[in-house]
Amino acid sequence: ATTEVRTPTEPGATTEVRTPTEPRTTPEPGTAGGTAPVAARSLLPPGESDRLGERLHHAVTGFVDAPRASVEEADRVLEEIAARFADAVAHRRRTLRTSWQEADGDRGASSTDTEQLRLALRDYRELADRLMRL
Repeated sequence: ATTEVRTPTEPGATTEVRTPTEPRTTPEPGTAGGTAPVAARSLLPPGESDRLGERLHHAVTGFVDAPRASVEEADRVLEEIAARFADAVAHRRRTLRTSWQEADGDRGASSTDTEQLRLALRDYRELADRLMRL
């Protein structure tokens, strides 16, 4: 979803602001033809992100009528988001570990092993960078 922001200094002027969850329509620098790199994909499935976003929105919009209940719901939503992210990161780490540890068993193909290790290191770096930008 795109949000319009009108600046008070320029009547009628609008600026498009992208939300972090909005997909890019132009390719990321360094990627081919608009395919999102692994680092650009969400750790949570879109349906789950949407559901949690709706819960948080409901908590925010209910603040006037029930401030304490709204804050309590926001706390529960944040707790669930943190748990989902922890699960997703643990799953991704297991997948990454499997990708390079299985290469250990085949000692005859050192160039393949090196390439698999290079790709694994790239994926570790991308995931770590994503987490540090949160």
